[in-house]
Amino acid sequence: MSTPIRCLIVDDEPPAIRLLENYVGKVPFLELTATTTKALEALQCIENGEVDLVFLDIQMPDLSGIQLSKIVKDKVQIIFTTAYPQFALEGYALNAVDYLLKPFEFERFYQSVLKVKQKDTLPTDSIATKEYLFVKTDGKNNYEKVYLTDILYIEGLKNYIAVHLPNKQIITYSTLKHIESVLPSAIFTKIHKSYLVAIPHIQKTDSFHVYIKDTPIPIGETYRKDFFEQINKKKL
Repeated sequence: MSTPIRCLIVDDEPPAIRLLENYVGKVPFLELTATTTKALEALQCIENGEVDLVFLDIQMPDLSGIQLSKIVKDKVQIIFTTAYPQFALEGYALNAVDYLLKPFEFERFYQSVLKVKQKDTLPTDSIATKEYLFVKTDGKNNYEKVYLTDILYIEGLKNYIAVHLPNKQIITYSTLKHIESVLPSAIFTKIHKSYLVAIPHIQKTDSFHVYIKDTPIPIGETYRKDFFEQINKKKL
C-alpha cells in the first residue's frame, strides 16, 4: 500500500474548511493532517515538514496565500482554492498543482488531487509544468515557448489555431478542442465554437461580445448562458 499524501487545509472561512474536510475524507490516498484559519500557523506546519499537500485559500489575513506560497516555494505541493479568478494566472506562475475556483464540486476536487498522486509516481523530469507551452511553428522541430500569462485568446481556424499574444499571434497545426483540454479551465473558457479566451484578460462585455485589448470577440449562443453565469458569480 502506498504512503498517503498528508494534507493541510488553510482557509479563513470555517464552512470552506468543512467542505474540504469532507472531500479529503472521501479519497483513500489522502490523509488530513491539520486545518487552520491562520496562514502563519500553516507556515509553521509546512516548515516542520508535517505535510505534503496544502489546500490554500488566497484571501487570508496577515499573510495571503500567494505570499505564503512564495515563502514555502518547493517544500510542499499547493492547490489554490479561492473565489477570485483574477489570481489564477499568478497561481499557475507559482507552479501550483491546480487552481480550484469556488464553489467547486467533488469531481473537480478529485481531478486536482489525482494530479498530485500522478506527480508523486512520475520521475521528476517527466512532470509537465503549467507555466508555459511549447507551440509548434514553421519548420521541423521549431517550437516557441508561450507563457500562459501572455495568452489573450485562442482562435480556431479549422485544422489550425491562432494563439493571440499581446504583440503578435502564432498560428500552429492543432484544434481548439485539443488546446482546451490542456489549458487550465479556471483561466480559459470557451465562449464560441471558434474562440477560447483568458478570463483575466477580459476588459469588458456586452450581450454579444467580450473585449480583450479592445478587440471584440463574439459570444456564441450555445455558450452565452454558461459564460454569463461565470461572470455573475463575480459581479459587484
